[in-house]
Amino acid sequence: MAQHPRLIKKYPNRRLYDTETSTYITLADVKKLVLDSTVFRVEDAKTKEDLTRSILLQIILEEETDGAPMFSSDMLSQVIRFYGNAMQGMMGNFLEKNVSTFMDIQKRMQDQSSQLYGANPMLNTEAWNEFVKMQGPAIQGLMGRYLEQSANAFVDMQKQMQSQTRNMFGGFPFPGFTGATPGKDGGENKS
Repeated sequence: MAQHPRLIKKYPNRRLYDTETSTYITLADVKKLVLDSTVFRVEDAKTKEDLTRSILLQIILEEETDGAPMFSSDMLSQVIRFYGNAMQGMMGNFLEKNVSTFMDIQKRMQDQSSQLYGANPMLNTEAWNEFVKMQGPAIQGLMGRYLEQSANAFVDMQKQMQSQTRNMFGGFPFPGFTGATPGKDGGENKS
């Protein structure tokens, strides 16, 4: 039986109401739901519009302004440049798959850590942090190689798409294209 998402209603006064607990909650409470892997949906109380992504983005914004941000200004600028770009959908899938792969790596490392330090949850958190600190350079090297391979695969995919496009349209000029470019005096230069 499929689990229905926990419903959180957002009211015009910007308050969030958890229908399961019949209480008002904060963004910190919503963050806890995310950390607990609770499936939920945030919707506008009046229009029923899905606001889940908007609330998640607010949580990310708060996290980015508190403490150590995860995203550099350059990285955020690069992401913004993909909006409206033909590759926007592909970039979203690319990022999603990379985060998923990163989570798989983290899970494997946590499993290795628990084999070394035991399954005691209190000890495991401390042991995991210590394990990550000790393995930091190796992890960064592993992630660097993975990201390099990922970038190379993305570039190869882009080249393959360009090649397929050339093959598809190679013998057929685009409508209105004469092969001529405007010259300095407004006349045409034949190519």
